[in-house]
Amino acid sequence: MNRDLPLNHKSEIATSTRTSRRQLLRAAGVGLALPILDCFQPRVRASQDVPPPRRMVCICTPLGLHPADFFPTQAGKDYERTPYLDVLGESRNDFTVISGLSHPEVGSSHDSIFSFLTGAPHPEIRSGFRNSISLDQFAAEKIGGLTRLPSLSLSAEGFGLSWTRSGAFVPSDLFPSNVFARMFLEGRPDEVLQQKQRLSDGQSILDTVREQVQQMQPSLGRRDREKIDEYFTSVRELEQRMTIAEQWSKRPKPKVEAKQPQNNMNSADLIGKTRLMFDLIYLAIQTDSTRLITMLLLGTSQVPPIPGVLLGHHDLSHHGQDPQKIAQLRTLEIEKLKTVNELLQKLKNTQEQGESLLDRTMVFFSSNLGDASTHSTKNLPVLLAGGGFRHGQHLAFQPDNPPPLSNLYLSMLHRLGINVDKFASSTGTLFGLET
Repeated sequence: MNRDLPLNHKSEIATSTRTSRRQLLRAAGVGLALPILDCFQPRVRASQDVPPPRRMVCICTPLGLHPADFFPTQAGKDYERTPYLDVLGESRNDFTVISGLSHPEVGSSHDSIFSFLTGAPHPEIRSGFRNSISLDQFAAEKIGGLTRLPSLSLSAEGFGLSWTRSGAFVPSDLFPSNVFARMFLEGRPDEVLQQKQRLSDGQSILDTVREQVQQMQPSLGRRDREKIDEYFTSVRELEQRMTIAEQWSKRPKPKVEAKQPQNNMNSADLIGKTRLMFDLIYLAIQTDSTRLITMLLLGTSQVPPIPGVLLGHHDLSHHGQDPQKIAQLRTLEIEKLKTVNELLQKLKNTQEQGESLLDRTMVFFSSNLGDASTHSTKNLPVLLAGGGFRHGQHLAFQPDNPPPLSNLYLSMLHRLGINVDKFASSTGTLFGLET
């Protein structure tokens, strides 16, 4: 397997006279717009013999970080703290700063967010772009069935980071109170019965679709049979997912001392919204409600309620080297990194079977933009904490000829126990992280 040394990837279903494609999709309802879930064979189980849980949190700050305040000038373990890394000082030995990485063939624009966790090539001028599966959903295909929630996609602003194998967007959870209820509140008895009935009804619908597909197959040509096979596969995989959901519905939800949070409806409150979501992330990890989480932070044109910040976040990130804007941007981003440090410290100070939650949880914090002021997608700001990797260092790669960011993603998949040879544009795992 190659490793990159640091510097020191229209055909309609044919119809018969009796069963049309439209009828088939109507019979299936809305259930088939889900990712392919090859791995939902594992059944929920509680055993002392299983390996310790490994988890992954992927956080994107969509307006980047000011490079001069984030990246150290020295590589290795003896790097001097920058203003941003100084905020994370107490976590220094628990994270690695990585410079030089980027996604090849992803153009310089805000639309690069689509490729942040997929690595899919995306031109500067969007033309016929089709996304691929995101890192979290790829992992969910393998290990998602081990927890109540296969994955959790969170967002502070209506978009998100997760995509299915077919390139469809996975809707994000925007309201902390709803996420808390899904994880911890049982609901009234009538609501529980309704949920079980919905699962049962969905299973019945899929049974009907399966019968229709079987009736159609003998009369179809080769290409149409291939399309039907793909469709039928999605039905089987959805059945597997529903079976697991039904199993989890019979088990009581974990109990937590935390109260259900109130939603922050201030669309400019970057820090307040982030803290609420980070509190949920911590609870989800602590209770093993899910092992795969994505979080898109707020990136807005509004002025956040932070002392000393007088301009909108988007305006500040596109500073054009104006020193007054950079000073305000630094104030804003330092407050943002304080919330990251709070999350890392909570995970580090919580034990699970003799290890800290941080030891078992990779926290990947980065952006789709390396420099928002120029919309550059090169030299992305990357911070990887926890997960049992070798930390306390700055890994510096040549920004003119870097390894793909997907090499890091492959390393993260391996740490989850998913030993695939490739993800997206990867050429191997990322050198310098293994202990």
